[in-house]
Amino acid sequence: MTGLVPYLRFDGRAREALTFYRDVFGGDLEIHTYAEMGNGEGHPDAVAHGILSGRVALFASDVAGGEAPLAPLATAGLMFSLLGTADPATLSTWFAALTEGGEVVDPLQERPWGAHDGRVTDRFGVPWLIGYED
Repeated sequence: MTGLVPYLRFDGRAREALTFYRDVFGGDLEIHTYAEMGNGEGHPDAVAHGILSGRVALFASDVAGGEAPLAPLATAGLMFSLLGTADPATLSTWFAALTEGGEVVDPLQERPWGAHDGRVTDRFGVPWLIGYED
């Protein structure tokens, strides 16, 4: 992988989140548990490092046992942008899938300048900006 890849940290929901994102975006998913990595700091079945690779790339893990529990994901001032990263039909499908259990902040719609975009916060608290030009 090259470029910036977001790394999300969860309190026990990394596997659920990575599987959800794989179902939304496609790609290949690797999940390595604390036990598999020989790391006794976290629950043996918890995710020590997860990798989603494909058109959308993400890393994620669960916090280790000795780390303080995480507060809900704080994303003030942050948005994951998928502007023009796929064809319009695919981006519309991704937008709809991310809304499942999440919240539409601004519907995917045509803008006065001719582009389409919208914002959604998914069920894990991650904000997304999705859009395309015809």
